[in-house]
Amino acid sequence: MTTQDRGLHARVLDSLGPAITAGEYPAGSVLRTDELAQRFEVSRSVMREAVRVLESMNLVTSRRRVGVTVLAAPEWNVYDPRVIRWRLAGTDRPRQLRSLTVLRSALEPVAAGLAARYATAEQCARLTECALGMVATSRGQQLEKYLVHDIEFHRTVLNASGNEMFAHLGDLVAEVLSGRTHHQVMFEDPDPAAVTLHVRVAEAVREGDAERAESLTREIAVGALQELDILAP
Repeated sequence: MTTQDRGLHARVLDSLGPAITAGEYPAGSVLRTDELAQRFEVSRSVMREAVRVLESMNLVTSRRRVGVTVLAAPEWNVYDPRVIRWRLAGTDRPRQLRSLTVLRSALEPVAAGLAARYATAEQCARLTECALGMVATSRGQQLEKYLVHDIEFHRTVLNASGNEMFAHLGDLVAEVLSGRTHHQVMFEDPDPAAVTLHVRVAEAVREGDAERAESLTREIAVGALQELDILAP
Protein backbone atom coordinates (compact mmCIF):
# COMPACT_ATOMS: atom_id res chain seq x y z
CA MET A 1 0.00 0.00 0.00
CA THR A 2 1.38 3.39 -1.00
CA THR A 3 1.65 6.33 1.38
CA GLN A 4 -1.31 7.95 -0.38
CA ASP A 5 -3.36 4.76 -0.06
CA ARG A 6 -2.54 4.55 3.65
CA GLY A 7 -3.82 8.08 4.10
CA LEU A 8 -7.04 7.27 2.25
CA HIS A 9 -7.38 4.03 4.18
CA ALA A 10 -7.08 5.92 7.49
CA ARG A 11 -9.63 8.50 6.35
CA VAL A 12 -12.15 5.79 5.51
CA LEU A 13 -11.66 4.05 8.83
CA ASP A 14 -11.91 7.30 10.80
CA SER A 15 -15.26 7.97 9.15
CA LEU A 16 -16.81 4.52 8.88
CA GLY A 17 -15.64 3.18 12.25
CA PRO A 18 -17.23 5.93 14.38
CA ALA A 19 -20.40 5.76 12.28
CA ILE A 20 -20.77 2.04 13.00
CA THR A 21 -20.01 2.32 16.72
CA ALA A 22 -22.40 5.28 17.02
CA GLY A 23 -25.24 3.20 15.55
CA GLU A 24 -25.58 5.11 12.29
CA TYR A 25 -25.44 1.70 10.64
CA PRO A 26 -27.57 -0.59 12.83
CA ALA A 27 -26.66 -4.23 13.33
CA GLY A 28 -27.65 -6.23 10.28
CA SER A 29 -27.17 -3.33 7.87
CA VAL A 30 -25.58 -4.45 4.61
CA LEU A 31 -23.00 -2.15 3.01
CA ARG A 32 -21.75 -2.56 -0.54
CA THR A 33 -18.01 -2.22 -1.05
CA ASP A 34 -18.42 -0.62 -4.48
CA GLU A 35 -20.88 1.94 -3.14
CA LEU A 36 -18.60 2.73 -0.19
CA ALA A 37 -15.62 3.17 -2.53
CA GLN A 38 -17.61 5.67 -4.59
CA ARG A 39 -18.86 7.49 -1.52
CA PHE A 40 -15.38 7.92 -0.04
CA GLU A 41 -13.80 8.45 -3.45
CA VAL A 42 -11.21 5.71 -2.98
CA SER A 43 -10.17 2.67 -4.97
CA ARG A 44 -11.79 -0.71 -4.37
CA SER A 45 -8.50 -2.05 -3.00
CA VAL A 46 -8.34 0.71 -0.38
CA MET A 47 -11.96 0.05 0.54
CA ARG A 48 -11.38 -3.70 0.80
CA GLU A 49 -8.40 -3.12 3.10
CA ALA A 50 -10.51 -0.85 5.33
CA VAL A 51 -13.21 -3.51 5.48
CA ARG A 52 -10.61 -6.12 6.46
CA VAL A 53 -9.54 -3.92 9.39
CA LEU A 54 -13.16 -3.49 10.48
CA GLU A 55 -13.58 -7.28 10.23
CA SER A 56 -10.55 -7.77 12.49
CA MET A 57 -12.39 -5.67 15.09
CA ASN A 58 -15.56 -7.75 14.63
CA LEU A 59 -17.48 -4.63 13.66
CA VAL A 60 -18.50 -6.17 10.35
CA THR A 61 -18.41 -9.43 8.49
CA SER A 62 -17.93 -9.68 4.73
CA ARG A 63 -19.31 -12.38 2.43
CA ARG A 64 -19.38 -12.67 -1.32
CA ARG A 65 -22.73 -11.98 -2.94
CA VAL A 66 -23.97 -10.61 0.39
CA GLY A 67 -21.76 -7.62 1.10
CA VAL A 68 -20.45 -6.13 4.32
CA THR A 69 -22.82 -6.78 7.23
CA VAL A 70 -22.63 -4.70 10.40
CA LEU A 71 -22.40 -6.87 13.51
CA ALA A 72 -24.17 -6.29 16.81
CA ALA A 73 -22.29 -4.48 19.60
CA PRO A 74 -21.84 -7.61 21.79
CA GLU A 75 -19.69 -9.09 19.01
CA TRP A 76 -17.31 -6.12 18.72
CA ASN A 77 -13.72 -6.35 19.95
CA VAL A 78 -14.27 -3.77 22.67
CA TYR A 79 -10.63 -4.00 23.76
CA ASP A 80 -9.32 -2.68 20.45
CA PRO A 81 -7.94 0.83 21.10
CA ARG A 82 -9.51 2.22 17.95
CA VAL A 83 -12.93 0.85 18.87
CA ILE A 84 -12.53 2.46 22.29
CA ARG A 85 -11.55 5.78 20.68
CA TRP A 86 -14.53 5.70 18.33
CA ARG A 87 -16.99 4.79 21.06
CA LEU A 88 -15.68 7.56 23.31
CA ALA A 89 -16.32 10.02 20.48
CA GLY A 90 -20.01 9.04 20.40
CA THR A 91 -23.08 9.80 22.46
CA ASP A 92 -22.55 6.73 24.65
CA ARG A 93 -19.37 8.27 26.09
CA PRO A 94 -20.43 8.40 29.79
CA ARG A 95 -21.34 4.71 29.93
CA GLN A 96 -18.24 3.73 27.98
CA LEU A 97 -15.98 5.76 30.26
CA ARG A 98 -17.53 4.20 33.34
CA SER A 99 -17.19 0.69 31.92
CA LEU A 100 -13.51 1.23 31.12
CA THR A 101 -12.77 2.91 34.44
CA VAL A 102 -14.33 0.01 36.34
CA LEU A 103 -12.14 -2.35 34.31
CA ARG A 104 -9.07 -0.29 35.20
CA SER A 105 -10.03 -0.29 38.88
CA ALA A 106 -10.07 -4.08 38.84
CA LEU A 107 -6.74 -4.51 37.05
CA GLU A 108 -4.37 -1.62 37.69
CA PRO A 109 -4.14 -2.00 41.50
CA VAL A 110 -3.03 -5.61 41.03
CA ALA A 111 -0.53 -4.51 38.37
CA ALA A 112 0.86 -1.87 40.75
CA GLY A 113 1.31 -4.48 43.49
CA LEU A 114 3.22 -6.69 41.07
CA ALA A 115 5.28 -3.71 39.91
CA ALA A 116 6.43 -3.16 43.49
CA ARG A 117 7.82 -6.70 43.40
CA TYR A 118 9.27 -6.84 39.91
CA ALA A 119 9.99 -3.32 38.62
CA THR A 120 13.54 -2.70 37.46
CA ALA A 121 15.56 0.27 38.69
CA GLU A 122 15.01 1.90 35.31
CA GLN A 123 11.23 1.43 35.55
CA CYS A 124 11.20 2.83 39.08
CA ALA A 125 13.10 5.89 37.88
CA ARG A 126 10.69 6.26 34.97
CA LEU A 127 7.68 6.16 37.30
CA THR A 128 9.19 8.84 39.50
CA GLU A 129 9.99 10.97 36.46
CA CYS A 130 6.42 10.65 35.18
CA ALA A 131 4.91 11.44 38.59
CA LEU A 132 7.06 14.56 38.90
CA GLY A 133 6.05 15.53 35.37
CA MET A 134 2.42 15.23 36.42
CA VAL A 135 3.07 17.51 39.38
CA ALA A 136 4.81 20.07 37.17
CA THR A 137 1.94 20.21 34.66
CA SER A 138 -0.98 19.91 37.07
CA ARG A 139 -1.57 23.65 37.31
CA GLY A 140 -2.26 26.32 34.73
CA GLN A 141 -4.58 24.28 32.52
CA GLN A 142 -1.82 22.21 30.92
CA LEU A 143 -3.98 19.14 30.38
CA GLU A 144 -2.33 18.03 27.13
CA LYS A 145 1.13 18.10 28.71
CA TYR A 146 -0.22 16.43 31.84
CA LEU A 147 -1.77 13.71 29.69
CA VAL A 148 1.62 12.71 28.24
CA HIS A 149 3.02 12.05 31.72
CA ASP A 150 -0.19 10.40 32.93
CA ILE A 151 -0.28 7.92 30.05
CA GLU A 152 3.39 7.05 30.44
CA PHE A 153 2.97 6.58 34.20
CA HIS A 154 0.18 4.02 33.82
CA ARG A 155 1.85 2.32 30.87
CA THR A 156 5.02 1.93 32.95
CA VAL A 157 3.08 0.43 35.89
CA LEU A 158 1.51 -2.14 33.58
CA ASN A 159 4.85 -3.00 31.95
CA ALA A 160 6.63 -3.15 35.31
CA SER A 161 4.14 -5.73 36.58
CA GLY A 162 6.07 -8.37 34.66
CA ASN A 163 2.77 -9.74 33.36
CA GLU A 164 2.45 -9.61 29.58
CA MET A 165 -1.37 -9.56 29.79
CA PHE A 166 -1.29 -6.36 31.85
CA ALA A 167 1.40 -4.87 29.64
CA HIS A 168 -0.81 -5.26 26.57
CA LEU A 169 -3.47 -3.07 28.20
CA GLY A 170 -1.26 -0.01 27.86
CA ASP A 171 -2.91 1.20 24.65
CA LEU A 172 -6.38 0.67 26.14
CA VAL A 173 -5.54 2.81 29.17
CA ALA A 174 -3.96 5.44 26.91
CA GLU A 175 -7.20 5.73 24.94
CA VAL A 176 -9.25 6.10 28.12
CA LEU A 177 -7.02 8.84 29.48
CA SER A 178 -6.88 10.58 26.10
CA GLY A 179 -10.64 10.36 25.72
CA ARG A 180 -11.24 11.96 29.10
CA THR A 181 -8.96 14.85 28.18
CA HIS A 182 -10.01 15.41 24.58
CA HIS A 183 -13.73 15.23 25.36
CA GLN A 184 -13.45 17.55 28.39
CA VAL A 185 -14.30 14.90 30.98
CA MET A 186 -11.63 16.42 33.22
CA PHE A 187 -11.46 19.40 35.53
CA GLU A 188 -9.48 22.35 34.14
CA ASP A 189 -6.66 21.25 36.45
CA PRO A 190 -6.27 17.66 37.71
CA ASP A 191 -7.39 16.88 41.25
CA PRO A 192 -4.38 17.64 43.51
CA ALA A 193 -5.18 14.58 45.64
CA ALA A 194 -4.98 12.33 42.56
CA VAL A 195 -1.67 13.85 41.52
CA THR A 196 -0.26 13.24 44.99
CA LEU A 197 -1.46 9.64 44.90
CA HIS A 198 0.54 9.04 41.72
CA VAL A 199 3.67 10.33 43.46
CA ARG A 200 3.00 8.00 46.40
CA VAL A 201 2.47 5.03 44.07
CA ALA A 202 5.85 5.69 42.49
CA GLU A 203 7.39 5.79 45.97
CA ALA A 204 5.69 2.53 47.01
CA VAL A 205 6.88 0.74 43.87
CA ARG A 206 10.42 2.05 44.34
CA GLU A 207 10.39 0.86 47.97
CA GLY A 208 8.99 -2.55 47.06
CA ASP A 209 5.83 -2.08 49.14
CA ALA A 210 3.32 -4.11 47.13
CA GLU A 211 0.42 -3.72 49.54
CA ARG A 212 0.72 0.06 49.64
CA ALA A 213 1.20 0.35 45.87
CA GLU A 214 -1.97 -1.66 45.29
CA SER A 215 -3.97 0.27 47.89
CA LEU A 216 -2.91 3.68 46.56
CA THR A 217 -3.68 2.72 42.98
CA ARG A 218 -7.13 1.60 44.08
CA GLU A 219 -7.63 5.06 45.58
CA ILE A 220 -6.77 6.59 42.20
CA ALA A 221 -9.39 4.39 40.54
CA VAL A 222 -12.05 5.29 43.10
CA GLY A 223 -11.28 8.97 42.58
CA ALA A 224 -11.61 8.58 38.81
CA LEU A 225 -15.05 7.01 39.22
CA GLN A 226 -16.12 9.82 41.53
CA GLU A 227 -15.01 12.37 38.93
CA LEU A 228 -17.19 10.64 36.35
CA ASP A 229 -20.18 10.98 38.69
CA ILE A 230 -19.66 14.74 38.49
CA LEU A 231 -18.45 15.27 34.93
CA ALA A 232 -20.18 12.48 32.98
CA PRO A 233 -23.26 11.41 34.98
